[in-house]
Amino acid sequence: MGVELKLTDRELPVSPAFVDFLAHLVDGRPFTDHEWGDQLSEKLNYAHRDLAQRAPKDAERVMAHPRGRVAVARSYHWLLALLSGNQNALRELQLKFHFVNVIGIPRTGGSYLTKELYRALGMDPATVHNALAHDGFPEAGPFQLNEGANSWVVSLQTMAEYLVMVEAFFGQRPRHSGKIVVPKKLTKGIYAGGFFHRVLGEAVEHIVTLRHPVASCISTYEKSGGLPASGRFALRSNIEEWCRRDLAYVGISGENLAQMDYFDAYLRYWEQYHLYIATTGLSANRDLKVVVYGKPRMEELAQSFHHRYGSRATPGEFRLFDRAQERHPDWMKRAQPVIERVAAVWQRVQLPFPVDQIMEGW
Repeated sequence: MGVELKLTDRELPVSPAFVDFLAHLVDGRPFTDHEWGDQLSEKLNYAHRDLAQRAPKDAERVMAHPRGRVAVARSYHWLLALLSGNQNALRELQLKFHFVNVIGIPRTGGSYLTKELYRALGMDPATVHNALAHDGFPEAGPFQLNEGANSWVVSLQTMAEYLVMVEAFFGQRPRHSGKIVVPKKLTKGIYAGGFFHRVLGEAVEHIVTLRHPVASCISTYEKSGGLPASGRFALRSNIEEWCRRDLAYVGISGENLAQMDYFDAYLRYWEQYHLYIATTGLSANRDLKVVVYGKPRMEELAQSFHHRYGSRATPGEFRLFDRAQERHPDWMKRAQPVIERVAAVWQRVQLPFPVDQIMEGW
């Protein structure tokens, strides 16, 4: 058959995060003041909105520069490789890079561990672009088909862009055990576990962070402006938007969500997220370590990174606050059957789910 399919950047536009990364490269600007590793800040993050607003002007500079044009072309090369299942291209990538992914629902200690991975590798986390290190990139989530956007294609394209960023940023880094280590806080990896597993390689390493749903809910509403006075769910932050999106995927309308108790909505999101960890392909990788939120556990794991990569630095302090049961004892009772359901599913796929540690409520 002589069918020719032509797609342009009108149908598949470059993402704002990728444009921002490339703009730094072509401008010769260092990556500085990236505060994704700040465990304590409760400020809302509007960085994605700002990137989208700057993207058109930044894109002009990127495409006017030879290095920018090469990088954009390379991203479409990777997109074609992913669309067509080019195993040779993926094999070369996997032989060069070792990906260490920190995976967990937001507010479970993943930023701290990702930051310590970079520090153990001798890198200042503040000099690593947010899209390379942190939550939202590559894009993945429950399937959506909207005008001009297919979420499966978006996942493929942002993965292609991420791989170009990895090649550009990490390509000349020192090797450890024969490969260049690439740390990543991969919060969204649970929505397409098999995809990330196959693209990043059989040797990919996953660190899964767990926390009691009451404690992570408290941290979420504090991050988002406080528990709403009405007690009902409110949409103010990225995390709350991800909660809305996931609940919409299982049929909870925006009108119904607005009437839901805040914790009931969050608990449903927490349960779905942890079921995805067990059922979307991540569990096929047996190089998977589970760590429950807590000062000694987090600091011990961080220390192991420094030992493993020959760092002489001391891990940063992992800060704890009140136990969940001291703030919302009634929520603790409502969470118990959900924790038990998730534990049962994890057990069926032979993933450890340390209920006793989770029930500490940090």
